[in-house]
Amino acid sequence: MKSETHNWTEEPRIAVGLLQNASSVTIGLLDDFLDSSGLRFPAGEYHLDFGRGEITGPAGRSRLDQEWQLRPGSDRGRFSLQATIGINFHWQQNEMQTFPEGLRILAPGGGRGTVINDVSLERYLQSVICSEMNADSPAELIKAHSIISRSWLLAQLDPAPVAGPPAPGLADGEIVRWTDREAHATFDVCADDHCQRYQGLGRIGNESMLGQVGATRGQVLSFAGRVCDARFSKCCGGVTEDFRLAWGDQEVPYLVPVFDGPGSLPDPPLQDQAALRRFIENPPDCYCHCQDQELLAILLNSYDRQTPDFFRWQRRVSAEQIGAWVREKLGRDLGRILALQAVERGLSGRLQRLRFVGQKASLVVGKELEIRRVLAASHLYSSAFVIDQEGPAERPETFVLTGAGWGHGVGLCQIGAGVMAHKGMVHQDILAHYYPGTQLERLYD
Repeated sequence: MKSETHNWTEEPRIAVGLLQNASSVTIGLLDDFLDSSGLRFPAGEYHLDFGRGEITGPAGRSRLDQEWQLRPGSDRGRFSLQATIGINFHWQQNEMQTFPEGLRILAPGGGRGTVINDVSLERYLQSVICSEMNADSPAELIKAHSIISRSWLLAQLDPAPVAGPPAPGLADGEIVRWTDREAHATFDVCADDHCQRYQGLGRIGNESMLGQVGATRGQVLSFAGRVCDARFSKCCGGVTEDFRLAWGDQEVPYLVPVFDGPGSLPDPPLQDQAALRRFIENPPDCYCHCQDQELLAILLNSYDRQTPDFFRWQRRVSAEQIGAWVREKLGRDLGRILALQAVERGLSGRLQRLRFVGQKASLVVGKELEIRRVLAASHLYSSAFVIDQEGPAERPETFVLTGAGWGHGVGLCQIGAGVMAHKGMVHQDILAHYYPGTQLERLYD
């Protein structure tokens, strides 16, 4: 699957992991499928039990091989399964999804298995765009998102690594973690927010959207002769963030902070706590500060509209609860939490390192996703927040986190880009805004 960048002379096929570490799964074949030997599997329901190594289908029970590969018998071939979206995030839910093209099952033993969809890149993108954003979004947003989703994917297939090793620990103890695509060993990308959302055919809403994706066929963003690792998040909160804050400590020149509007970055920088507080409490006019509910209904799918406070938000968490989350999620007993101290912020105000001060010990935690994971039952919306406390100063009872944005904030701000498109800006201008110094090019027809 991997190739040198800019050697993509034709559309590649990719392997998308739909389910991982499953003990069993029921798959509906909506048409006849064929295995690698040409044996026909008729339409119907197939239950795979990875513990027993068995398939139960319309023709009865059979043995499940370590790899079971099927292709549709016609262009109409589809298969369906129950999938979980938003895994470990606050919008997690289950839904039935339908997928085109190839189906592959890996059952290496140990009672667990993986379900993979082998699919052409452009077909994959049709679903990604309508899973990340609403299919009725403005045309220029769909074009921009098609280009960055294609770019991101091809960059992941590039053999050159983007993320570096974790940063060294501090003297008083530090946990620095981040998760990137290298976590996937048996397929190219997963189908959820860890990579980019791929929720099957059900959200592909109209022919106009398909035409807009098709108009960008083969197009990518490039920088210095390489396909861009074009990251994106739901809402930057007013300023996008540097790649290094969320992932490896490597400089990525086109993934740098920009103000999400026509102006420049805030001065003084939001790394200053007082400046960040003013920015959160009195936000400037920026693209992602969208309060137009009709426009948001056009831009966002239903599960994203369940998060109405994406731009500014507040959470109150008890000291006991934070201490419990640190024990549960990090395996460290710090005792009662006495203080949360910002150690390092990026230019969007997002925390890269946060110190948890406890009665027994202190611990510095990073990067941004790990901070968000430790401070919520699932994940905090973002790490761009200021910290207040209630109760005695030396023994607070509650920490009040007042924050901005939803997601890591690196690269394109999806809601901001949608507002730009709604205002009449073309996709070239949207991409130039969020990925400075990049170029558009077409790799294949």
